[in-house]
Amino acid sequence: MSPEPDAGVSDRALLDRLRDGDTDAFDTLFRTYYSRLVGLAGSMLREPAAAEEIAQDVMLELWRRREALAFTASVQAYLFRATRNRALNHIRHQRIAQRAEPFAAGEMAPAPSADRETVQGEIDAALRQAVAALPARCREVFELSRVHGLSQAEIAQAMDISVKTVEAQMGKALRTLRERLAPWLPAARGI
Repeated sequence: MSPEPDAGVSDRALLDRLRDGDTDAFDTLFRTYYSRLVGLAGSMLREPAAAEEIAQDVMLELWRRREALAFTASVQAYLFRATRNRALNHIRHQRIAQRAEPFAAGEMAPAPSADRETVQGEIDAALRQAVAALPARCREVFELSRVHGLSQAEIAQAMDISVKTVEAQMGKALRTLRERLAPWLPAARGI
């Protein structure tokens, strides 16, 4: 079991010592949070090696930036948010690499007709605008689900909210997008 510093006071004291370059304070923070950071990244990535690398990077960055640290929340919140953001960046990078594979291998799909390309561009722009117009939390839930492919439980853990809240936010996002994208959606026939 990892040691738990008393919330607030101990974290503040550890941060003060860390800013002064105290390696014992860093060691305490590392032992307290490292395994939980690996767990969070692992739940998002399902890649143990990448999860450990991300947790190590977050802790290393904490040490590198120790003199400039100014938290508005707790150390735990800072570390979890940094881990979540790095894991999302990792997922984003993987998706981009997967999309680029056919082009890197020299496989090119035949170009669509100009009309189809224009319509697709308009639909893409309308979708981007509709997603950008969603409330922040709603948009984040939608993007974690649809763009990054996370499950509702993974989203709940990453955002530190309940699964019910994730379900409600996702439902709200889908209803709003359906309304805003109605001109682009095929008309429902006999439904």
